Amino acid sequence: MTNTEKKYCFSWKLLGDLTIGRPNLGPSTRVEVYRLMQYTFRDIIEQEFGTDKADEIFYKTGLLAGKEFYKNAVGAPADLNEFVLRLQDLLLEMKIGILRIEKADTEKGSFVMTVSEDLDCSGLPETGFGVCKYDEGFIAGLMESFTGEHYDVKEIDCWCTGDRTCRFTVNRRSR
Repeated sequence: MTNTEKKYCFSWKLLGDLTIGRPNLGPSTRVEVYRLMQYTFRDIIEQEFGTDKADEIFYKTGLLAGKEFYKNAVGAPADLNEFVLRLQDLLLEMKIGILRIEKADTEKGSFVMTVSEDLDCSGLPETGFGVCKYDEGFIAGLMESFTGEHYDVKEIDCWCTGDRTCRFTVNRRSR
């Protein structure tokens, strides 16, 4: 295999058929198990490549996940209101978090969103820095998929900085 070949090219099929694979345990697990995987990945990636590269990898991973989630779970909503409602319902149903839109300027493509009870960080100890790089990418992937335009997403409040909700600025890139 050459360096340009990939062994694992993401496909929604890699999520598997949980009704067959987990007939007794089902699709749910505890948040601690998810975080164990996420933060051990993060630790090793930081050890091997540094913090900036780890941030970049987690953002890009979230971006891909957001695009795939949109394509396979959200569908093709007719307008922004339908998009937000579907996304809120899905994130709540899947126990990922509670999404709210605090501000929306659709002409400028500028939003402020919050995710409470966030899967990635709610309940973690204060670190003095935000930890939701994956979420930044996830939101960017969702917005890009919905609008067809690129977005810059930045976490401005995080549980780990002493806030009790994660807050993100979401801005359409200049053309």
